[in-house]
Amino acid sequence: MNFGVVVFPGSNCDRDVAWVTRDILQQPTRMVWHEETDISDLDVIVVPGGFSYGDYLRCGAIARFAPVLQSIKDHAAQGKWVLGICNGFQVLTESGLLPGALVRNRDLHFICDRIPLKIERHDLPWTTAYQKQNVITLPIAHGEGCYYADSQTLADLEAHQQVLFRYSDARGTINAAANPNGSLNNIAGICNRQGNVLGMMPHPERASDAALTYTDGLSLFKGLLGTKV
Repeated sequence: MNFGVVVFPGSNCDRDVAWVTRDILQQPTRMVWHEETDISDLDVIVVPGGFSYGDYLRCGAIARFAPVLQSIKDHAAQGKWVLGICNGFQVLTESGLLPGALVRNRDLHFICDRIPLKIERHDLPWTTAYQKQNVITLPIAHGEGCYYADSQTLADLEAHQQVLFRYSDARGTINAAANPNGSLNNIAGICNRQGNVLGMMPHPERASDAALTYTDGLSLFKGLLGTKV
């Protein structure tokens, strides 16, 4: 499977993703500069975390105008895979590939931590490599990770089972105490209705190497390869 990792001015997690796809999973991987428009050779495009264009205006607001974004929209429309992580999730909402928005954290400060997540669906490749009812641990690192949407959008997301990950406690209980940033409905990651576009604030690439102890993120990438853990 051919992976592409978008590189914006200000990206800082692009090489982390490439380490997972190219070096751990041994998959063909190339870095895609933000001005490129031909990504037809790729099966999966990853919009990584970081500070695209320095987060000027607001997170992802300038990145949505990058030449590569129209190609990513076409890529998604063909049913190919798109993954947006942290700032990448913000870019996907800004560009309209996913609904809603990411706004300032509830307590208005940057959060860097490892947190539990409950997996809500297991019938998409993103999550098929996890066990049902899994609660996994992934790192978060964001200042604007609070998921917000109007009531109708939230209702549609829930009705169409587009929420893949929610913030929870270690037992999988979803409540306000387990919500690190104030995201509505404890939302940590959502997909489009087709299921081929995923945006998530936690960083699976930072929990994929055994040298880092935590490897819960690796299964997300393995699921795309059809590999069970």
